Amino acid sequence: MEDALYTATIFLITAVIAVPISSRLGLGSVLGYLAAGILIGPVLGLVGTHEADELLHYAEFGVVMMLFIIGLELDPRALWAMKDKLLGLGGLQIGLTTGAVATACIFLGFSVNVAVATGLIFALSSTAIVLQTLAEKGLMQTSGGRSTFSVLLAQDIAVIPMLALLPLLAMPEALEIATSGAIAEGGHVDEHSRSLVEGLPGWGVTLVTLGAVGSIVLGGLYLMRPVFRFIHAAHLPEMYTALALLIVVGIALLMELVGLSPALGTFLAGVLLANSEFRHELESDIAPFKGLLLGLFFITVGAQIDFNVFARAPGQIIGLTLGLIAIKASILFVLGRAFGLRHRNLWLFTLGLAQAGEFGFVLITFSEQQNVIPAWAAEKYLLIVALTMLVTPLLFILHDVLSKMTSDRSENKEQREHDEVDETGPVIIAGIGRFGQIVNRLVRSSGYQTVVLDNDMKAIENMRSFGVKGFFGDPTRPEILHAAGLREARVLVVALDNMEASIKLVAFARRERPELHIIARAKDRGNVYRLYKAGADDIVREMFDSSLRAGRYVLENIGLSDYEAAQAEKAFYKHDRYAMQELAQLWREDMPLSKNDAYKKRAKSLEKELQDAMLAQLDSDPEERA
Repeated sequence: MEDALYTATIFLITAVIAVPISSRLGLGSVLGYLAAGILIGPVLGLVGTHEADELLHYAEFGVVMMLFIIGLELDPRALWAMKDKLLGLGGLQIGLTTGAVATACIFLGFSVNVAVATGLIFALSSTAIVLQTLAEKGLMQTSGGRSTFSVLLAQDIAVIPMLALLPLLAMPEALEIATSGAIAEGGHVDEHSRSLVEGLPGWGVTLVTLGAVGSIVLGGLYLMRPVFRFIHAAHLPEMYTALALLIVVGIALLMELVGLSPALGTFLAGVLLANSEFRHELESDIAPFKGLLLGLFFITVGAQIDFNVFARAPGQIIGLTLGLIAIKASILFVLGRAFGLRHRNLWLFTLGLAQAGEFGFVLITFSEQQNVIPAWAAEKYLLIVALTMLVTPLLFILHDVLSKMTSDRSENKEQREHDEVDETGPVIIAGIGRFGQIVNRLVRSSGYQTVVLDNDMKAIENMRSFGVKGFFGDPTRPEILHAAGLREARVLVVALDNMEASIKLVAFARRERPELHIIARAKDRGNVYRLYKAGADDIVREMFDSSLRAGRYVLENIGLSDYEAAQAEKAFYKHDRYAMQELAQLWREDMPLSKNDAYKKRAKSLEKELQDAMLAQLDSDPEERA
């Protein structure tokens, strides 16, 4: 008992310290868990290989839970809609990478079975690190980000057949084994093991196996709703957690009994429940257990990494690591171009997926247990996977550098190929995103001519498809602005997403036309002050008016009459404009607001003035109160 508590304490302390540090450094939780394992294992020797081996059997259940949650997040209809990228881009990446790595292994003297297993292991990338990085950098919705996600999703799904295939590579009688049902994730079957198929003829094994899979399908479709209603009637929140664990553990056990991968069964159950009303409840109940067990898995993997292997042949390990990244990046680059990715999206796709992934640890451990790869190869593979994951932040930094270089070249190309602006009008609208579209529609429907400029060709083409004319070109370029009629225009609307470009455009237009009325879009108060300094007349915070209207709805539903709420909205709007003008005089671009004492003092006094003005407004017409 003391040994178990000691080991648990060591694991938890290192995880609590290492993982937050890793996340704050932008390296992700997976690398934090690996670092924790390396620290308590090879570095400090607080946990031995024997203890890590024992814990690994429990930690592997985190992988089963992860696949269940992945299944829950995969709506079958969404999967079908993504079939081209999943099967095409994702399938080709897995197939070509497996083939290339296997060929290289055969060239190095490995057997075909070991080479294929190695290719499967290194074909995968790190879902945890890549998705987190894409989210942090706001790249998920880009073309490169969506393609990257599609490949990661295809890889996650491919883990299931890989787990089924790997044991076949270890045994020459593959067909006999497959029909006997002796393949089980987690190792061999001894005489004391529980099995529903042991001793059955081939046709009996097939029937029992199909019956087990069919029971999961039918249970997911028809039994979950009544069972959840029964649990709900108890009004005990812990019962939901118990049921979620029962589903995962029960299906995993059933799969073990018929000689199939537990991960396969839980993944299938997750997909079947993806459209159910209990999906989010299941996910929220399972997620903490999945996170802790998966973290434990990565810690035990880190604790088992033998750095003596690296010390004996550092050049070989580094060379194999860089060679793997080069092979994967080359294949990804070719596939990305073939599927229409260009410039920064192509570099994101190429470099974002060039590492090996956390499921590689799973397959390495599983392959060693199944005697697919020898122990000495598993030790090297663990090091290579860990090193490629540690290099991933550097790959994203390289992506940022290459993206900037590519962006500069593409911008220069766009400048040479902009449309010839052959119309002028009283209103020039620079930027035709959601904000600019509404402004344009309102002005045009009121009978006034507008000239729309934007350097996003897709946005311009989208407008043209609806019969609205626009011109492709950079609105900050003087010749384009003058061609659009800057000298004669009465109003310029600056609705660009890029704030630096907006400020540049406002400043230029103010210098060229001091009397021109300039309306500019801002994202926050800092943008407002900068645009105000640049010379904008009216500055619209993109969330301000919608938030103000939402606040009026709140007042109407907590006791104020429609009239009172409208008056309060009006008073707030007037005071906010006044406050912004006052604070703009004290704002300093070179000083954070938290350090600007004069700004903070005036902001506090203005907030007090606002409260007094609002109360006075409400007290002025008491007879209007409903």
